[in-house]
Amino acid sequence: MNINNVGVVIVSHSLLIARGAADMVREMVGESVPLAYCGGNPAGGLGTDVGAIKVSLESVWNSKGVVVLVDLGGAEMNAELAIELLDEHKRTNIIICNAAVVEGAVMAATESSVGGSLEEVKEAAEDAI
Repeated sequence: MNINNVGVVIVSHSLLIARGAADMVREMVGESVPLAYCGGNPAGGLGTDVGAIKVSLESVWNSKGVVVLVDLGGAEMNAELAIELLDEHKRTNIIICNAAVVEGAVMAATESSVGGSLEEVKEAAEDAI
């Protein structure tokens, strides 16, 4: 993992979907991008967990920033809450993308792997729609 590349976090209501999207990113882009995923609620069912999202964000955060891809409105809301729980200096370098989870994650990671800026990585994810 290259901490000089923008991190990517995948948040889904389904752990299997989040893991599958992350697996696809790793297969296509390799290990050059900080990548984390989370999904499901604490009981193992469908949903999202603010604490798990926060852990994922912290695990890939670096000075280049982090893009977050979410599947549904509840995931976006909980991602916003998780971001608010981070230290202030980290919050400003995290962007939630308006992008399809799988396509957006692959394109974001591809742009990150070539040294794209936070804004370029966000645009790559959002242009994948």
